[in-house]
Amino acid sequence: MPRLDRFHAIQQLDPVQDTCDICRQLAGYEFPWDITRALEIALFRTFCVPSVATLLDRTAEFHRHPQKRYDDTGLMVSMILKWGYDSPKGQAVIQRMNQIHGHYPIQNADFLYVLSTFIYEPVRWIERFGWRPLSSLEKQALFYFWLSIGQLMTIQDIPSSYEAFEAYNLDYERQHFHYSEANQRVGESTLNLFLSWFPQPLRPLVRPFVYAIMDDRMINAFGFPMPQPWQRRVVEQALRSRGNILRYFPPRQTPSFYMDEPQRSYPQGYALTDLGPPQMLAKLNTPEAKADSGHQG
Repeated sequence: MPRLDRFHAIQQLDPVQDTCDICRQLAGYEFPWDITRALEIALFRTFCVPSVATLLDRTAEFHRHPQKRYDDTGLMVSMILKWGYDSPKGQAVIQRMNQIHGHYPIQNADFLYVLSTFIYEPVRWIERFGWRPLSSLEKQALFYFWLSIGQLMTIQDIPSSYEAFEAYNLDYERQHFHYSEANQRVGESTLNLFLSWFPQPLRPLVRPFVYAIMDDRMINAFGFPMPQPWQRRVVEQALRSRGNILRYFPPRQTPSFYMDEPQRSYPQGYALTDLGPPQMLAKLNTPEAKADSGHQG
């Protein structure tokens, strides 16, 4: 199968009617590694907002159970991308997310911003580092995919176009990204989680290159040290080189989704009812909780 055959097939689809199929192909076949990394950055970016970071800091989930919190988020997003929001399995995942979110006083504007990062961070990452750019049709499909999920989560006032939602994303960051101690604590816990995936002797060497992936606005919001320009050049060149090399690889024949990988938090496997804050699991899994799973935006 020539490298661009799947791309050409996707261009024959409809970004609204076929949005689940397009996003499944993007996440599972075309850009699995890139989208996973981009969503990690998306997760990190949301902690630059003091209202988001303060809630997470208060619940202490990223301090006490950072790997489980990361895995639970990755698994739920991966399940929806693999199965689609319109399938019974995908709808069960969204119901679970609504159960979890319903226990927290999350502002609708914060929901909107977090939702926007799931569209625009993958787009921006792939534009910089992907083995090929995304087409306009693929960008629109990502927009309609997450728009539909936002509606199923009863998020209010979602902008009705790709361009308007991107403008919201950028304006929200300009207004709300600023330093707070909660940002720093949650950011440091998350950074330590990422570093824990490397052997102990390498962690001090890796740390400045994690900073180098972040833009200045993120660095300032977390109070992290500003990376050296050469460190950013090394990271960007390495990621661009990876994308350039992938152009010469044969197309992926089997999908790769985060949910199909071995999970650090669930070495014996997992069920949807295992996902969620540990102290809340018993409450989440009652019949009453399952029947009342809308968030209060």
